[in-house]
Amino acid sequence: MVNLCRIVLAFVFIFSGYVKAIDPLGTQYKIQDYLSAWGLEGLLPDFVTLILSIALSAFEFTIGIMLLFAIQRRTTSKVAWAFLCVMTLLTLWIWISNPVSDCGCFGDAIVLTNAQTFWKNVILLACCTIIMTWPLKMVRFISQTNQWIVTNYAVLFVLASSIYSLYYLPIFDFRPYHVGANIKKGMEIPEGAKQPQFDTTFIMEKDGVRKEFTLDNYPDSTWQFVDSKTMMVEEGYVPPIHDFNIELGGQEDITEQVLDNKGYTFLLVSPHLENADDSNFGKIDQIYEYAQEEGIPFYCLTASGEQAQRRWQDMTGAEYPFCLMDEITLKTIIRSNPGLVLLKDATVIRKWSHNDLPTMEEMEGRLSSLPIGQMPTDNVPTKLAAILMWFVFPLTLLTLADRAWAWSKWFRRRHSQKAIKDKNI
Repeated sequence: MVNLCRIVLAFVFIFSGYVKAIDPLGTQYKIQDYLSAWGLEGLLPDFVTLILSIALSAFEFTIGIMLLFAIQRRTTSKVAWAFLCVMTLLTLWIWISNPVSDCGCFGDAIVLTNAQTFWKNVILLACCTIIMTWPLKMVRFISQTNQWIVTNYAVLFVLASSIYSLYYLPIFDFRPYHVGANIKKGMEIPEGAKQPQFDTTFIMEKDGVRKEFTLDNYPDSTWQFVDSKTMMVEEGYVPPIHDFNIELGGQEDITEQVLDNKGYTFLLVSPHLENADDSNFGKIDQIYEYAQEEGIPFYCLTASGEQAQRRWQDMTGAEYPFCLMDEITLKTIIRSNPGLVLLKDATVIRKWSHNDLPTMEEMEGRLSSLPIGQMPTDNVPTKLAAILMWFVFPLTLLTLADRAWAWSKWFRRRHSQKAIKDKNI
């Protein structure tokens, strides 16, 4: 039972920590949501919440690895138990008050309701209580002398994953705007899908007396209508993409125009131009000029107002059109400010961080004949193979070598004891 609970906890901690680590900005946004719910918005600067995001993911991942290898069994089990106590109380509060739609414990990889999150933590806390009660019953996978190697390698790996994902883009993209996603299809509601249910209450007045009625008991014409209230009593199907609306100049809705375009479209995404990195604006201007020459639409999507747009134009000399879009949608589309998205027939085929924009050498010729105009080849299996090669495989080799050395020591010791016994006889 102890080792079963230990394996369950280890994999949950590892998975939770890793999906946070490869999306540090997403975890930062969730931390900021919590601060807003507590009335502490703006208390911590962005760089502090980003550090907290990376630290949280590294902590969870490392605790998971230590549980898996049974490293520092007493201390690790107590730290995990204390952490789960805090998280269980936090998710109980989230379930009751509902300040956020989901806790973000598994990033965008697995979205749980607040109730599911609480009961998940209750189960994990029960498992952790078991291993904390009998920590020494956890079977070690590696000897004490080599435990520091596993711990330090886990910390370095998870921090490197966060830094890489922060500089470029998340290694795995679990959001609805991932490469290969068709935005128009993501906005569709399937035929026969469950529709939301609404309850309307009518406030009526007669002889100075006001009463509330529903459609079932709507009164006769002697009652005068005062007001009505409509509330959603049951949610219906919500498509993965439901808030993709583009307004050119804050007035003209060009959403359908962009999505119905046959061919390529460049979207420069910047949730807040005030905080956008302007170190690579020269490359952005070159890409815009290339798009102009090739007749490819190019739009800058932002939630910033006219003043911030003019300031960005003054700093960078930008000539591309600016469009307004919801801030949360922009943060969901790409984890970079700014970031560049390439659509083809409403399908996302490329995404670039501002640190990794395509160069002019990569854009020599028609986009349809260039590698950057095609779907990338680094698919999920390729990325998983890289993780196996850089993390799982080295730790497996270390574990096998450690166990082989431990078994050889045990065998030599037994052989020596047998030889001494035979000599005494």
